Amino acid sequence: MEIERADGFVMSDDRTRLDLDRIVAWLGESYWAPTRSRETIERSIEHSVAYGVYDSEGVQVAFYRAVTDFATFGWICDVWVGPHVRGRGIGVWMIEEGVRALAAAGVPRLALATLDAHGVYLKAGFAPLAHPERWMDIDRRDVIP
Repeated sequence: MEIERADGFVMSDDRTRLDLDRIVAWLGESYWAPTRSRETIERSIEHSVAYGVYDSEGVQVAFYRAVTDFATFGWICDVWVGPHVRGRGIGVWMIEEGVRALAAAGVPRLALATLDAHGVYLKAGFAPLAHPERWMDIDRRDVIP
């Protein structure tokens, strides 16, 4: 999949275009994965659908991945938009296009977690959990790198 915006930004699921050094650096700045190893990041991308957004010169400016079974459920994660292009609608556009691609692949339900980007995801069609009391998790991030 490759989609171009009128302003020249391109979103692609071509893994060969991903700038792993940049992605590792971005996730190192995140609140959710600051100590995640490069090996773990590479493995996570290998087992997910990964999307990059690139400027007109081919430099990666944004990233996200989706973990899915391509049948019932998908989890959107590791979303990052470079600081120099934030505020230009790239995050909303990237999520909307990714959601469209997953829907076209037959994935009817998506979820995500965010600390501070609720507005971005609301614009892309997400809503708070209808039944948060049904959700549970195991979080071992402090034990497993």
